[in-house]
Amino acid sequence: MTATKSKKTIQIKYIRSVICTPKKHKAVVKGLGFTRLYQVIEREDTPSIRGMVNKVPHLLEIVTSK
Repeated sequence: MTATKSKKTIQIKYIRSVICTPKKHKAVVKGLGFTRLYQVIEREDTPSIRGMVNKVPHLLEIVTSK
């Protein structure tokens, strides 16, 4: 049996619509898995996820970091 490590996660909230934003911003929001406004999702806390959130800080916010 292999021991499972508990991975760090962050909760991200979609706080502003992507209407009238560049296509790249829309792709980032969709790539993170958001489908609705004010939706909160939990993702693994990796540099790539943090980088995606940092590209669109005006559309997303980090709720908690575990």
